[in-house]
Amino acid sequence: MLRYNPLLGTWTMVAAHRQQRPHLPKDYCPFCPGSGKVPDFYEVLKYDNDFPALSTNPEEIILHSFYQAAPSYGHCEVILYSSDHQASLYQLSSEHLLKLARLWKERWIALSQDPNVKYVFIFENRGEEVGVTMHHPHGQIYAYSWVPLKIEQELSQCLKWFQQYQKPLILEITQAELLEKKRVITVNNHFAAFIPYFTDYPYGVFITPLQAKNSLADMQDDELMSLGNILKDITGAFDYLFERPFPYMMCFHQIPVNIDADVLSYYHFHIEFYTPLRAKDKIKWYASSEMGAWAAANTRNVEECAEELRLALKRFKSMNES
Repeated sequence: MLRYNPLLGTWTMVAAHRQQRPHLPKDYCPFCPGSGKVPDFYEVLKYDNDFPALSTNPEEIILHSFYQAAPSYGHCEVILYSSDHQASLYQLSSEHLLKLARLWKERWIALSQDPNVKYVFIFENRGEEVGVTMHHPHGQIYAYSWVPLKIEQELSQCLKWFQQYQKPLILEITQAELLEKKRVITVNNHFAAFIPYFTDYPYGVFITPLQAKNSLADMQDDELMSLGNILKDITGAFDYLFERPFPYMMCFHQIPVNIDADVLSYYHFHIEFYTPLRAKDKIKWYASSEMGAWAAANTRNVEECAEELRLALKRFKSMNES
Protein backbone atom coordinates (compact mmCIF):
# COMPACT_ATOMS: atom_id res chain seq x y z
CA MET A 1 0.00 0.00 0.00
CA LEU A 2 0.89 3.69 -0.09
CA ARG A 3 0.85 5.60 3.18
CA TYR A 4 0.57 9.37 3.07
CA ASN A 5 3.08 11.46 5.04
CA PRO A 6 1.22 14.65 6.04
CA LEU A 7 4.42 16.33 7.27
CA LEU A 8 6.09 16.17 3.87
CA GLY A 9 3.07 15.91 1.60
CA THR A 10 4.19 12.73 -0.13
CA TRP A 11 3.65 8.97 -0.18
CA THR A 12 5.61 6.10 1.36
CA MET A 13 5.55 2.71 -0.37
CA VAL A 14 5.00 -0.21 1.99
CA ALA A 15 6.21 -3.46 0.41
CA ALA A 16 6.90 -5.96 3.18
CA HIS A 17 7.15 -8.87 0.71
CA ARG A 18 10.45 -7.44 -0.56
CA GLN A 19 12.02 -8.86 2.59
CA GLN A 20 11.93 -12.20 0.76
CA ARG A 21 14.28 -11.10 -2.03
CA PRO A 22 17.41 -13.25 -2.44
CA HIS A 23 20.51 -11.45 -1.17
CA LEU A 24 23.64 -11.90 -3.29
CA PRO A 25 23.18 -15.65 -3.89
CA LYS A 26 26.49 -17.35 -4.71
CA ASP A 27 25.21 -20.21 -6.87
CA TYR A 28 22.17 -18.76 -8.64
CA CYS A 29 21.21 -15.71 -10.70
CA PRO A 30 17.71 -15.34 -12.19
CA PHE A 31 19.10 -12.98 -14.85
CA CYS A 32 21.63 -15.45 -16.29
CA PRO A 33 20.80 -17.75 -19.23
CA GLY A 34 19.92 -21.20 -17.92
CA SER A 35 17.94 -19.89 -14.96
CA GLY A 36 14.65 -20.60 -16.71
CA LYS A 37 13.59 -16.97 -16.23
CA VAL A 38 15.34 -15.33 -19.19
CA PRO A 39 16.15 -16.34 -22.79
CA ASP A 40 19.24 -18.45 -23.48
CA PHE A 41 20.83 -15.37 -25.04
CA TYR A 42 19.99 -11.70 -25.00
CA GLU A 43 21.77 -8.36 -25.34
CA VAL A 44 19.37 -6.13 -23.43
CA LEU A 45 16.09 -7.21 -21.89
CA LYS A 46 13.07 -5.88 -20.00
CA TYR A 47 12.18 -8.19 -17.10
CA ASP A 48 9.20 -7.75 -14.79
CA ASN A 49 10.40 -7.38 -11.21
CA ASP A 50 9.82 -10.55 -9.14
CA PHE A 51 9.42 -8.48 -5.95
CA PRO A 52 7.69 -5.27 -7.07
CA ALA A 53 7.05 -2.39 -4.70
CA LEU A 54 4.20 -1.30 -7.01
CA SER A 55 1.61 -3.30 -8.94
CA THR A 56 -0.97 -2.78 -11.67
CA ASN A 57 -3.31 -4.94 -9.57
CA PRO A 58 -2.80 -3.63 -6.04
CA GLU A 59 -4.96 -4.62 -3.11
CA GLU A 60 -7.81 -2.27 -2.33
CA ILE A 61 -7.31 -0.20 0.80
CA ILE A 62 -9.98 0.27 3.46
CA LEU A 63 -8.75 2.62 6.16
CA HIS A 64 -10.80 4.17 8.95
CA SER A 65 -8.21 6.36 10.59
CA PHE A 66 -6.74 9.83 10.88
CA TYR A 67 -4.21 8.79 8.22
CA GLN A 68 -4.55 8.43 4.47
CA ALA A 69 -3.64 5.37 2.41
CA ALA A 70 -3.93 4.42 -1.23
CA PRO A 71 -3.41 1.33 -3.39
CA SER A 72 0.22 0.93 -4.43
CA TYR A 73 -0.48 1.23 -8.15
CA GLY A 74 2.43 1.33 -10.57
CA HIS A 75 4.99 -0.67 -12.53
CA CYS A 76 8.35 -2.12 -11.48
CA GLU A 77 10.65 -3.37 -14.22
CA VAL A 78 14.23 -4.60 -14.34
CA ILE A 79 16.37 -3.59 -17.31
CA LEU A 80 19.08 -6.18 -17.96
CA TYR A 81 22.16 -4.69 -19.61
CA SER A 82 23.72 -7.95 -20.82
CA SER A 83 23.43 -11.71 -20.47
CA ASP A 84 27.06 -11.68 -19.20
CA HIS A 85 26.93 -11.82 -15.41
CA GLN A 86 30.39 -10.24 -15.09
CA ALA A 87 29.86 -7.30 -17.45
CA SER A 88 29.92 -3.67 -16.35
CA LEU A 89 28.20 -0.80 -18.12
CA TYR A 90 31.50 0.63 -19.36
CA GLN A 91 32.60 -2.72 -20.81
CA LEU A 92 29.73 -2.73 -23.32
CA SER A 93 30.33 -1.56 -26.89
CA SER A 94 28.85 1.68 -28.22
CA GLU A 95 26.44 -0.35 -30.36
CA HIS A 96 25.34 -2.37 -27.32
CA LEU A 97 24.86 0.80 -25.29
CA LEU A 98 22.73 2.27 -28.09
CA LYS A 99 20.44 -0.77 -27.79
CA LEU A 100 20.26 -0.19 -24.04
CA ALA A 101 19.41 3.49 -24.50
CA ARG A 102 16.74 2.56 -27.05
CA LEU A 103 15.22 0.14 -24.54
CA TRP A 104 15.19 2.85 -21.84
CA LYS A 105 13.45 5.18 -24.32
CA GLU A 106 10.99 2.50 -25.41
CA ARG A 107 10.01 1.63 -21.84
CA TRP A 108 9.71 5.30 -20.79
CA ILE A 109 7.31 5.92 -23.67
CA ALA A 110 5.32 2.72 -23.05
CA LEU A 111 4.93 3.29 -19.30
CA SER A 112 3.96 6.91 -19.92
CA GLN A 113 0.91 5.69 -21.82
CA ASP A 114 -0.67 4.40 -18.60
CA PRO A 115 -2.97 7.29 -17.54
CA ASN A 116 -2.59 6.34 -13.87
CA VAL A 117 1.18 6.86 -14.01
CA LYS A 118 2.52 10.33 -13.15
CA TYR A 119 6.28 9.73 -13.13
CA VAL A 120 8.59 7.18 -14.79
CA PHE A 121 11.90 6.81 -12.96
CA ILE A 122 14.86 4.99 -14.54
CA PHE A 123 17.71 4.17 -12.17
CA GLU A 124 20.60 1.84 -11.37
CA ASN A 125 21.99 0.79 -7.99
CA ARG A 126 25.53 -0.54 -8.21
CA GLY A 127 27.48 -2.06 -5.34
CA GLU A 128 26.73 -3.49 -1.93
CA GLU A 129 27.29 -0.05 -0.40
CA VAL A 130 23.97 1.05 -1.90
CA GLY A 131 22.08 -2.15 -1.09
CA VAL A 132 22.42 -4.17 -4.30
CA THR A 133 21.09 -7.71 -3.91
CA MET A 134 22.02 -9.00 -7.39
CA HIS A 135 25.38 -8.32 -9.02
CA HIS A 136 24.21 -9.09 -12.57
CA PRO A 137 24.45 -5.81 -14.59
CA HIS A 138 21.02 -4.26 -14.48
CA GLY A 139 18.99 -1.17 -13.71
CA GLN A 140 15.35 -0.66 -12.86
CA ILE A 141 12.31 1.41 -13.77
CA TYR A 142 9.59 2.46 -11.33
CA ALA A 143 6.42 4.05 -12.71
CA TYR A 144 4.71 5.90 -9.85
CA SER A 145 1.11 7.04 -9.49
CA TRP A 146 2.39 10.32 -8.01
CA VAL A 147 5.32 12.67 -8.60
CA PRO A 148 8.02 11.89 -6.00
CA LEU A 149 9.00 14.61 -3.56
CA LYS A 150 12.53 15.24 -4.85
CA ILE A 151 11.22 15.69 -8.38
CA GLU A 152 8.49 18.00 -7.05
CA GLN A 153 11.18 20.13 -5.44
CA GLU A 154 13.24 20.29 -8.63
CA LEU A 155 10.13 21.16 -10.63
CA SER A 156 9.30 23.97 -8.22
CA GLN A 157 12.81 25.46 -8.35
CA CYS A 158 13.00 25.17 -12.14
CA LEU A 159 9.63 26.90 -12.49
CA LYS A 160 10.68 29.75 -10.19
CA TRP A 161 13.89 30.23 -12.16
CA PHE A 162 12.06 30.20 -15.48
CA GLN A 163 9.47 32.71 -14.28
CA GLN A 164 12.22 35.06 -13.13
CA TYR A 165 14.73 34.70 -15.97
CA GLN A 166 12.81 33.07 -18.86
CA LYS A 167 15.59 30.50 -19.15
CA PRO A 168 15.58 26.78 -18.24
CA LEU A 169 17.60 26.12 -15.09
CA ILE A 170 19.15 22.77 -16.14
CA LEU A 171 20.54 24.37 -19.29
CA GLU A 172 21.77 27.37 -17.31
CA ILE A 173 23.63 25.07 -14.89
CA THR A 174 25.21 23.23 -17.82
CA GLN A 175 26.35 26.44 -19.49
CA ALA A 176 27.79 27.78 -16.22
CA GLU A 177 29.79 24.60 -15.68
CA LEU A 178 31.08 24.58 -19.26
CA LEU A 179 32.12 28.21 -18.89
CA GLU A 180 34.04 27.61 -15.64
CA LYS A 181 35.45 24.26 -16.93
CA LYS A 182 37.11 23.22 -13.66
CA ARG A 183 34.34 20.80 -12.65
CA VAL A 184 33.77 19.37 -16.14
CA ILE A 185 34.81 15.74 -16.62
CA THR A 186 34.05 15.28 -20.32
CA VAL A 187 31.89 16.59 -23.17
CA ASN A 188 30.80 14.88 -26.38
CA ASN A 189 28.57 15.85 -29.30
CA HIS A 190 25.36 15.97 -27.30
CA PHE A 191 26.12 15.71 -23.56
CA ALA A 192 28.28 17.14 -20.80
CA ALA A 193 29.38 15.39 -17.62
CA PHE A 194 30.45 17.47 -14.63
CA ILE A 195 30.38 17.54 -10.85
CA PRO A 196 28.12 20.53 -10.15
CA TYR A 197 29.25 23.35 -7.89
CA PHE A 198 26.52 22.59 -5.34
CA THR A 199 26.47 18.79 -5.06
CA ASP A 200 26.66 17.17 -1.62
CA TYR A 201 28.40 14.03 -2.95
CA PRO A 202 32.17 14.20 -3.58
CA TYR A 203 31.88 12.46 -6.95
CA GLY A 204 28.22 13.32 -7.63
CA VAL A 205 28.41 13.66 -11.41
CA PHE A 206 25.57 15.17 -13.45
CA ILE A 207 25.08 14.32 -17.11
CA THR A 208 23.08 16.93 -19.04
CA PRO A 209 22.22 17.47 -22.72
CA LEU A 210 23.84 20.40 -24.49
CA GLN A 211 20.44 21.26 -25.95
CA ALA A 212 17.38 21.12 -23.71
CA LYS A 213 15.51 17.81 -23.88
CA ASN A 214 12.46 16.93 -21.81
CA SER A 215 12.95 13.17 -21.87
CA LEU A 216 14.53 10.24 -23.69
CA ALA A 217 11.54 10.38 -26.04
CA ASP A 218 12.99 13.58 -27.53
CA MET A 219 16.29 11.92 -28.49
CA GLN A 220 17.26 10.43 -31.84
CA ASP A 221 19.74 7.57 -32.27
CA ASP A 222 22.79 9.84 -32.55
CA GLU A 223 21.87 11.46 -29.25
CA LEU A 224 21.16 8.10 -27.61
CA MET A 225 24.56 6.84 -28.76
CA SER A 226 26.21 9.94 -27.31
CA LEU A 227 24.37 9.28 -24.06
CA GLY A 228 25.60 5.69 -24.00
CA ASN A 229 29.16 6.80 -24.73
CA ILE A 230 29.27 9.41 -21.98
CA LEU A 231 27.83 6.87 -19.51
CA LYS A 232 30.59 4.50 -20.61
CA ASP A 233 33.21 7.22 -19.95
CA ILE A 234 31.89 8.19 -16.52
CA THR A 235 31.31 4.68 -15.18
CA GLY A 236 34.69 3.61 -16.55
CA ALA A 237 36.36 6.59 -14.85
CA PHE A 238 34.61 5.66 -11.60
CA ASP A 239 36.18 2.18 -11.56
CA TYR A 240 39.60 3.50 -12.57
CA LEU A 241 39.47 6.23 -9.91
CA PHE A 242 40.27 3.92 -6.99
CA GLU A 243 41.08 0.79 -9.01
CA ARG A 244 38.04 -1.00 -7.56
CA PRO A 245 34.37 -1.47 -8.40
CA PHE A 246 32.84 1.92 -7.69
CA PRO A 247 29.37 1.95 -6.12
CA TYR A 248 26.80 4.46 -7.25
CA MET A 249 23.13 5.29 -7.67
CA MET A 250 22.38 6.54 -11.18
CA CYS A 251 19.08 8.41 -11.48
CA PHE A 252 17.38 9.66 -14.66
CA HIS A 253 15.32 12.81 -14.07
CA GLN A 254 12.74 13.54 -16.76
CA ILE A 255 9.42 15.35 -17.05
CA PRO A 256 6.35 13.99 -15.25
CA VAL A 257 3.65 12.40 -17.40
CA ASN A 258 -0.13 12.62 -17.53
CA ILE A 259 -0.34 15.85 -15.54
CA ASP A 260 -1.89 19.18 -16.52
CA ALA A 261 1.09 21.39 -15.65
CA ASP A 262 3.11 22.60 -18.65
CA VAL A 263 6.63 21.60 -17.69
CA LEU A 264 8.05 21.36 -21.21
CA SER A 265 9.51 24.85 -21.17
CA TYR A 266 11.25 24.77 -17.79
CA TYR A 267 12.17 21.20 -16.74
CA HIS A 268 14.61 19.04 -18.65
CA PHE A 269 16.27 15.65 -18.77
CA HIS A 270 19.41 15.06 -16.74
CA ILE A 271 21.12 12.21 -14.91
CA GLU A 272 22.30 12.51 -11.32
CA PHE A 273 24.84 10.15 -9.72
CA TYR A 274 24.84 9.63 -5.97
CA THR A 275 28.21 8.17 -5.04
CA PRO A 276 28.81 6.91 -1.48
CA LEU A 277 32.64 6.83 -1.57
CA ARG A 278 34.75 9.82 -0.49
CA ALA A 279 38.00 7.82 -0.73
CA LYS A 280 38.93 4.29 -1.77
CA ASP A 281 37.73 2.68 1.45
CA LYS A 282 35.83 5.53 3.10
CA ILE A 283 32.09 5.99 2.94
CA LYS A 284 30.46 9.39 2.69
CA TRP A 285 27.72 8.67 5.21
CA TYR A 286 24.38 10.41 5.10
CA ALA A 287 23.93 10.88 8.85
CA SER A 288 21.64 12.91 11.13
CA SER A 289 22.09 16.36 9.60
CA GLU A 290 21.61 15.06 6.07
CA MET A 291 18.74 12.67 6.78
CA GLY A 292 17.03 14.38 9.71
CA ALA A 293 17.24 17.99 8.57
CA TRP A 294 18.11 17.66 4.85
CA ALA A 295 21.08 19.91 5.62
CA ALA A 296 23.70 18.48 3.30
CA ALA A 297 27.45 18.63 3.90
CA ASN A 298 30.12 17.66 1.38
CA THR A 299 33.35 16.41 2.92
CA ARG A 300 35.38 17.01 -0.23
CA ASN A 301 36.22 19.91 -2.53
CA VAL A 302 34.45 18.97 -5.75
CA GLU A 303 36.98 20.81 -7.91
CA GLU A 304 39.64 18.39 -6.63
CA CYS A 305 37.30 15.45 -7.17
CA ALA A 306 36.65 16.57 -10.75
CA GLU A 307 40.38 16.65 -11.46
CA GLU A 308 40.75 13.15 -10.00
CA LEU A 309 37.95 11.88 -12.24
CA ARG A 310 39.45 13.54 -15.33
CA LEU A 311 42.74 11.73 -14.67
CA ALA A 312 40.89 8.47 -14.07
CA LEU A 313 39.06 8.95 -17.38
CA LYS A 314 42.38 9.41 -19.17
CA ARG A 315 43.64 6.13 -17.68
CA PHE A 316 40.42 4.38 -18.65
CA LYS A 317 40.58 5.62 -22.25
CA SER A 318 44.28 4.83 -22.52
CA MET A 319 43.77 1.25 -21.36
CA ASN A 320 40.80 0.73 -23.66
CA GLU A 321 42.42 2.26 -26.73
CA SER A 322 45.65 0.26 -26.46
